[in-house]
Amino acid sequence: MRSPPTVASGGTLGFTFPPSAGLVIYGILTEQAIGRLFLAGVLPGIILTLLFIATIWIVTTIRKEAGPPGPRASMTERMATLGRASSIVLVVFVTIGGIYLGLFTPIEASGFGASFTLLVALVRRKLSWPVLKAVVLQTMRTTATVFLILMGAYVFIPFMTLSQLPEIVVKFLLSFDLGTTGILIIIILTYLVLGTFMEDFSMLILTLPVVLPVLKALEVDLVWFGVVAVLIIQMGLLSPPVGINVFIVKGIVPQVPMYTIFRGIWPFWYAMGLLIALLLVFPQLALFLPNTMFR
Repeated sequence: MRSPPTVASGGTLGFTFPPSAGLVIYGILTEQAIGRLFLAGVLPGIILTLLFIATIWIVTTIRKEAGPPGPRASMTERMATLGRASSIVLVVFVTIGGIYLGLFTPIEASGFGASFTLLVALVRRKLSWPVLKAVVLQTMRTTATVFLILMGAYVFIPFMTLSQLPEIVVKFLLSFDLGTTGILIIIILTYLVLGTFMEDFSMLILTLPVVLPVLKALEVDLVWFGVVAVLIIQMGLLSPPVGINVFIVKGIVPQVPMYTIFRGIWPFWYAMGLLIALLLVFPQLALFLPNTMFR
């Protein structure tokens, strides 16, 4: 019971908390500043982490068997573990902090992060030729995949414009006179349904050409919606009846029954829903940091 929620929640944080691949793809497709999107994801990412910690505490308090206590670590072991993790924490703080202070662009920050990580691996003597080869090949595969996705998007988006479907959807939704919040709830529910059977990047590419004109007509901040969108997508990817991320977790822990995995993700799903509700009520949770940097 313990492993599936941990893996699922970790993947969610990785997609949401900067540097986030989801925010990068969203920024390119919507022509929003990547730096603003990264900063917009910081506070929600921290809040989501705290919500997940609270969720784990509540679940393990109610059901002791869900997370039985392990051997207690000594202070020396804790400090040693903290020291090993400090370099990665430093990379995150320096890159995001550098973007916030205007010391470098997101592209320069990614270069710094990669270079610093390489230096740490060299100092710790963890870098070998086989490891370097595997990292380079994986980077090339990821980059090629992203570029293929973007190439498909730049072919698909003009087609959607010519079909006039976005304009039809805008007129259809505005005709209900539900207000901004009501239409945003419809969009959120649509993303949740799509997420049960669609992959995250594909969902962004297929939906943004239709959703974007609606958001602009409602004068919704696109940076704020970027954070909400990646959260909704991750909720959809955890939702039954399909839940793509659940099947990924099943591949990692094949000995755990599918029913147990689905049961284990629900507390985290509700925590993510609570964060989306907070963002709807308090949009400044996402916009505070970008607005303090870009005036």
